[in-house]
Amino acid sequence: MKAIVCEAFGPVDDLRVKDVADPVAKPGHVVVDVQAAGVNFPDGLLVQGLYQMQPDFPFIPGNEVAGIVCEVGEGVSHVKEGQRVIALSNLGGYAEKVAVKASHVMPLPDPIHVNEGAALVTAHATAHHALKQRAKLQPGETLVVTGAAGGTGLAAVQIGKTMGANVIAVCSTEEKLALAKEYGADVLINYKDKDLKETLKEVTGGKGADVIYECVGGDTFHACSRSMAWEGRLLVVGFAGGEIPKFPVNLALVKGYSVMGVFWGSFTQHDPKGFAENMQELLTWYVQGKVKVVVDEALPLEQATKAMTKVMNREVKGKMVITP
Repeated sequence: MKAIVCEAFGPVDDLRVKDVADPVAKPGHVVVDVQAAGVNFPDGLLVQGLYQMQPDFPFIPGNEVAGIVCEVGEGVSHVKEGQRVIALSNLGGYAEKVAVKASHVMPLPDPIHVNEGAALVTAHATAHHALKQRAKLQPGETLVVTGAAGGTGLAAVQIGKTMGANVIAVCSTEEKLALAKEYGADVLINYKDKDLKETLKEVTGGKGADVIYECVGGDTFHACSRSMAWEGRLLVVGFAGGEIPKFPVNLALVKGYSVMGVFWGSFTQHDPKGFAENMQELLTWYVQGKVKVVVDEALPLEQATKAMTKVMNREVKGKMVITP
């Protein structure tokens, strides 16, 4: 089969399509014919050696796929050959086939397009876990989402609205803000045109935000860290802007709020039952039309580096997808 193979940490452009052996279904695993693979910001970090996880070489990046089950390992009963599924692969997704733990494979409902299914697993599941398990977001609370037109930011806007929050979207362009508004944002802030800290104070009536879903880092994080309400929850999701900020802990002390890390990958490993329950809720919301994956562009496997670069450069509205 063909796959994108990383043989040494380096620039995304160093990746190449190679022929590798087909995976086999060990006990407790299934093999999926990949029809679409979601592209995420951490994929680019991973191949550069900048992510929390550093796999042994060679490895195939890509952690979320959708496709057709082509082989079922011993002990697997909840999916069968020929079935449409979505899967969390951890690695191996940028390929024509991937072997996945059966516990991380779920049937894909017929109404959901395969490209959307592939892009649903990580971004929406991260936002869902962050707002449900970490922040315990309540109806009527104020939720601020930075990078609100990106894959996981746009997911947080939709899920926040579904959970009953008043959602404030923070983006760098009017075009991105328009997308966030289309998918549920109540208040729009262009942080390139306005002082983010002062604007957040103004739109929250001086109270500050109950929950901030922060994916950008740098100056955006610093403004958010000074814009929290009493007993608020500042969710650290990522650093798409490139700078990992240093946090002055006295702010949490004086303002009485919590700073919470969101590492969805660890959540899936530590609480597979909770992960499965979350995914079922997400899929139900999807079929009901409460959430949706916005696919910016779907590119063939041979153009995987282009897709990754577009994500790394924050040029994507919604999600990028690779179609082997």
